[in-house]
Amino acid sequence: MDLMRELWSTLPLAKVRGYGPGRFSFNVRGGRCETCAGEGSVALDMQFLGETFVDCPSCAGRRFNRETLEVRFKGLSISDALQLTVKEAGEIFRAQPRLAEKLRTLEEVGLGYIKLGQAANTLSGGEAQRLKLASELSRRDHAGRLYVLDEPTTGLAWDDIAKLLALLGRLRDAGATLIVIEHHADVILAADWVMELGPVGGEKGGSLTFEGAPEDLLRQKESPTGRALRNA
Repeated sequence: MDLMRELWSTLPLAKVRGYGPGRFSFNVRGGRCETCAGEGSVALDMQFLGETFVDCPSCAGRRFNRETLEVRFKGLSISDALQLTVKEAGEIFRAQPRLAEKLRTLEEVGLGYIKLGQAANTLSGGEAQRLKLASELSRRDHAGRLYVLDEPTTGLAWDDIAKLLALLGRLRDAGATLIVIEHHADVILAADWVMELGPVGGEKGGSLTFEGAPEDLLRQKESPTGRALRNA
């Protein structure tokens, strides 16, 4: 968002009007719609039915005031841009190197379908993990860092899992250590070292039943994970 606000503040109309980057934040007075305080919706008290939310009557859900929305990049207001998916935005901003790089990383972790303005509390656990992973990938120094991921493949199609594995490999090769809690066969087979806990779940689980390379796990006849990998 910082990069987008900076971009909109450099547009000709913004310069003429003296708009700085803060003008294009829905968290700051001046550019946002004050009726909904930049939320895009207002609450209605339905009494016994409880509270419900509807689009703001002043901005029609666009979060910014009219003057702010008049500043456009490639025909898009800042509100229009927030409705773009990551994949769509990658095309629009491909000539903006820093912004394009961040969007490309988001797409690489399988988040090309989410909208730029999507609220964080609407993301699933897997999406939130991959969003954090994308943020970490933008760092320059990964050496000595430890990352713990819990079922990062949740909700991903195979193509996106392949992208995720490639990115995890990049982190490992850059000197990071990754602990991945995962049941997906392809992720287990791609690991450098596997630790299997069992023998089952719940109260009868929690014991270390195997540790070693994935190819050794495949040969373990009594291992549920080994059987699953052989049948994958």
